[in-house]
Amino acid sequence: MPINFTKTTKNAPGETDKENRQSAMDKINDYLLKFSKVPLREKLFFVQHLGVMLRSGISLSIAIKTLAKQTENKLFKKVLDDVGAQVEKGNSLAESLDSHKKIFGELFVNMVEAGELSGKLEDVLKQLYLQMKKEHKLISKVKGALTYPAVILLAMFGIGTFMIVFIVPKITCMFDEMNTELPLPTKILIGVSDAIVNNGALSAIIFIVFVVSFIKIIRTQKGKFIFQAILLKIPIISTIIKKINLARFARNISSLLKTDIMIIKTFQITANVLGNLHYREALLKMSQKIKQGGKLSDVINAYPNLFTPVVAQMVAIGEETGELDNILVELADFYEEEVDQIMENLPALIEPLLILILGLGVGGVAVAIIMPMYSITESI
Repeated sequence: MPINFTKTTKNAPGETDKENRQSAMDKINDYLLKFSKVPLREKLFFVQHLGVMLRSGISLSIAIKTLAKQTENKLFKKVLDDVGAQVEKGNSLAESLDSHKKIFGELFVNMVEAGELSGKLEDVLKQLYLQMKKEHKLISKVKGALTYPAVILLAMFGIGTFMIVFIVPKITCMFDEMNTELPLPTKILIGVSDAIVNNGALSAIIFIVFVVSFIKIIRTQKGKFIFQAILLKIPIISTIIKKINLARFARNISSLLKTDIMIIKTFQITANVLGNLHYREALLKMSQKIKQGGKLSDVINAYPNLFTPVVAQMVAIGEETGELDNILVELADFYEEEVDQIMENLPALIEPLLILILGLGVGGVAVAIIMPMYSITESI
C-alpha cells in the first residue's frame, strides 16, 4: 500500500475567523454596490482615455484594466475589471459590455458593436465621447437651473409650516376669549393650525404616505405616462421638456447613423434612451412605419404635438440631400442652445411666480389675522 507523504495544513482558528469576516464584508460590499450608480463623468473619462490609449497602440484589455485602476467609483471599477477579463478571454468589447448594459446603456453597446464590425472603433469612441459630453452639459444645465426654484419652494414650505405650527396658535389664541363671530378666512386658518398642532404625528404620517404614494405611482408605467402627459401641457415646463427631448432625439439619431446602424434599429435604440414615455412610444411607432416603407419626414409630421415643424422640415431636407446625420447634428446643436438660453432665463421667469405665491400665502395669513381685529375695533 503506497504511503501518502503529503502534509495537510490547517488554518489557525484566528485565520479562519479573519477569512470569514473578510468574506462577509465582501458580500455586504457587493450588495451595497447594487444600489450605487456610476456618474456620467466616470464614463466620460473612460471613453475619452480608452480612445487615446487605443490610438497609442495599447491593447484593448490592458487599456481597460489600466483605466479600471484609475476610476474612483467602486462599482465602475468592478465592472471594468470584469469587462477587461472578458476581453482578455477573447470576447469582443461589445459582448463584454452587453452584460453591463444597465451601466453603459443600449446606445453605447450598439455603437461600440458597430465600430468593431466596421473597424472604426476609435472613431466611434470619439463620437461617443462628444455625445456623452453634450449630454452631461445638458443635464448639468437643467439641474443647475432647477436648483434655485427647488430651494425657494422648500424654504417657503418650511416657513409656512413653522408659522402654522408655532406663530399662528399664539396670535389666534386671543380670539378664543372673544365672543364675536370670526370671519371665514380666520376660521379656516385656525382649523388648519389646530388640525396640524393637535394631530402632529398623524399629519406627518399622512404627508409622508402622500409623498411616498405619489413617488410610487409616477414610477409605474401608467402613472409615469399620465404624469408626463400633464407636464407636457403646462406652458413653461412643456417647452423645456420638448426641447430637451428633441435635442436628445437629434443627437442620438445622428450618432447612430454615423456608425452605419440601420435606421429602424436606430429609432428603436433611441426610443429606449429617451426618458419621456410619449416620445418613446412615438419613436417605436415611427420605426414600424419606416419598416413598412414610410418616409421619415411624413412619419414625424404625424406627431405635431411632440415634434415641431422645424424638425420635420430639416429631416425632409436631410433625406433629399443624403446628409441626414449632419443636419440632425445641427438640429441638436440648435435645440441644445435653446435649452441653454431657457435655463439661463428660467430663474428670471420663475421668480415673479414664486413671489406671487409667497405674497398670496403671506397675504392670506395676514388677512385672516387682521379681519377679526378690525371687526372688534368697529364694535367698540
